[in-house]
Amino acid sequence: MWKFCLTLLLTFISLSAYAGDIYVSPMGNDTANGTTQAPLQSIQQALRMAREWRRLNDPRTEGGITIWLHGGEYCIDDPLFIRPEDSGTSTSPTIIKSVEGEQAHISGGKSLEILSYEKESIVCSAPYMIPTRQLWVDGRKAHRASQFGEGKMERMIDFDPTTRTITIPTPENIVDIYEASSGLEMLVHQRWATAILRVESMETRQDKTVVTFMEPESRLEFEHPWPQPIIGGEKGSSSYCLLNSRAFIDKPGAWIQDENLSITYHLRGDEANKIMRLQLTIPRLNRLLTIEGYAQNRVHDIRFENITFEYAAWERPSRMGHVTLQGGFPLIDAYKLQKEGLPWSSTLENQAWIERPEAAVSVKWAHHVDFVGCTFQHLAATALDYAVGISDVTIADNHFEDIGGTAILLGSFAEGAMEVHRPYMVPPESDEYCKRIEVARNVIHDATNEDWGAVGIGAGFVRNVTIDSNEVSHVNYSGICVGWGWTPLDTGMANNRITRNHVSDFALQLYDAGGIYTLSNQPNSLIEGNTVERIGAAPYATNDRGFNIYLDAETDGYTIRNNICPEGRYGDNHPGPNVRFIK
Repeated sequence: MWKFCLTLLLTFISLSAYAGDIYVSPMGNDTANGTTQAPLQSIQQALRMAREWRRLNDPRTEGGITIWLHGGEYCIDDPLFIRPEDSGTSTSPTIIKSVEGEQAHISGGKSLEILSYEKESIVCSAPYMIPTRQLWVDGRKAHRASQFGEGKMERMIDFDPTTRTITIPTPENIVDIYEASSGLEMLVHQRWATAILRVESMETRQDKTVVTFMEPESRLEFEHPWPQPIIGGEKGSSSYCLLNSRAFIDKPGAWIQDENLSITYHLRGDEANKIMRLQLTIPRLNRLLTIEGYAQNRVHDIRFENITFEYAAWERPSRMGHVTLQGGFPLIDAYKLQKEGLPWSSTLENQAWIERPEAAVSVKWAHHVDFVGCTFQHLAATALDYAVGISDVTIADNHFEDIGGTAILLGSFAEGAMEVHRPYMVPPESDEYCKRIEVARNVIHDATNEDWGAVGIGAGFVRNVTIDSNEVSHVNYSGICVGWGWTPLDTGMANNRITRNHVSDFALQLYDAGGIYTLSNQPNSLIEGNTVERIGAAPYATNDRGFNIYLDAETDGYTIRNNICPEGRYGDNHPGPNVRFIK
């Protein structure tokens, strides 16, 4: 009798383990059946299997589907794609998670082969002849060869919109710089943003050199009024540095990719004794994961748990430069009006159109799609982006480290055809409007390390968003930003709560910044119980506009109370009548 009971019990355990569970391992096989004994190899195949179960109403979908990822690296050649057909239900969600005690890494990275060792540098080949702007050595980001060293700049002499030129002090090795470059660039510091401009020509006039730039960034840089570099500001003129010339490869940790796409890397001191053991990685993909539905059929009831997303690229500046308006949003077009005034603002003196920055993980038209306990690291642009048609999502207990742009981006920023100052007229009750989003207990450290003008957490036109108990530190511009539009009008933003966060070591490179920063009218919103401290030095800023809390243009509807701001620096720019500031 006991043998029969034992057999029955083992059969039940076997069926329970199989029901609703799909196992994946880097050592698996995509022709297997996805059990613990025979795991699949790719996440794509696991998603397809789950999709088929749901299409066929397989009994295994009752109670939900869990895709279990064994630890290891899942190197993908194409972004993962989750679509409406992958959706779960409230009683049968789809969960993608690491096996308990293991860590799955979804990676867009490719390893480099070391070809030779020259003095203090190594030369590597790029697999598949991949052009790249990013290199990691043993998981540590290397810096592209720069004129003055990593993060360092000098003041420019002149910025001339008429001739579309920037004048700089003539470098001692100007000939070497220009001749030893297959793609020389200039990084420009312009108040609350930066620009990356591909150099077209350099004309030396004794101690001065006049630089022109390629299109389209030249037109954008010299036509858009906000922000532009300053000549003769409060703390001096705006700054610059040249990038990406072999003449700059003499600094430890610097690297360059030449016209043949081979990579030269100058070793750091602690790497010289382990050259052949070094792991050099470049990113092959801009995007690791796309989750996208559409207005009539949103993706829903999917959750990622304890997954690492790593090694994604940012290539845009190499193709068309990078001139931004604010928050890392690239300009499509922008110019100063000859006569100020538009129907929604009688004093508006410029127009601008933007596009959305690239993201490693992008979510559009989705609800109940959550990321919990995940790690986002070694990503060159935005890490996690919830763009449009988003509601009822949770982003909690995640860790963001070494992010080139913004760590978490939420909601529309009027990108595309809509002029950025035009009131956002999507009805708040529409599924298109982003709402009911919880961002809680995330740790964000070392974001904005490629685009200094990006932010830690950025939210545009959103409502009923709670940003609570997050740690944001070491960002080059603002920490937590909510609002867009520069308008006192009703755009649907309301009931946004920024509470109990700790923001520190922000505004490290750019000013006109706030640890907590807001824009436009957001009725019934709250900033409470936050600690905001250690405003950065921003050594190349042209002013001292760094604030613990900054209520920028037309901010209204906020109650600000019980925040700890040791520097006591509060800034505002024409706030509305319904701001209640209780220190």
